[in-house]
Amino acid sequence: MVDRLTPEINGILRRHMIRVPQEIDAASGIRIFGKLIRSIVFTTDVAIIRNCNANAVIAVYPFTPQPIISHSIITCSDVPVFCGVGGGTTTGNRVVNLAEHAEFQGAAGVVLNAPTPNETIVLLKEYIDIPIIITVVSEKTDIKSRLDSGVSILNVSAASRTPEIVRRIRNDFPEVPIIATGGPTPESIIETIEAGANAITYTPPTNGEIFKALMNKYRAEC
Repeated sequence: MVDRLTPEINGILRRHMIRVPQEIDAASGIRIFGKLIRSIVFTTDVAIIRNCNANAVIAVYPFTPQPIISHSIITCSDVPVFCGVGGGTTTGNRVVNLAEHAEFQGAAGVVLNAPTPNETIVLLKEYIDIPIIITVVSEKTDIKSRLDSGVSILNVSAASRTPEIVRRIRNDFPEVPIIATGGPTPESIIETIEAGANAITYTPPTNGEIFKALMNKYRAEC
């Protein structure tokens, strides 16, 4: 096969943007409703979402999920959005209502917290047609029961233990779609992909961090 150059076009004003690590390109990706997703930015900041080249957004946050937040993110994003709908503190019918709302607004999938009971997953599966993503934070998680309950995708987020847990899951479930945190370095991203992750979540710098670098540049120029 002949290697072909991929042309890239950048505008002057949008040239300053957040780019996900190139190592993520090595992931196989997950095709959801026809769209191939390898890189997923982990943020709820709409300014970052509009200025990042990730293939998708995972919008989870440490507060009770609110429809107005998911609506705002989905409206602003030009890539698929996976919305957090609770499952830990927020449970039962409220999770179902939040998930239904997210689907109606155009979410590509819903993300459940690690403590979510299987009964909630079963109930949720009856009401929505978009993928259910469950967060996995420990090797103690009963993966089979999660999949049997209706989970479509696993989201492994276990800090430094992520590659090891991904590897265990991949050995037991060769075909299950796995999203995983890539870690802070190119080496950790590659290790996670080689362990079996299909897509990688990337945590971008904050607005404050970007502004700090930009202001330092301005000060040096003035």
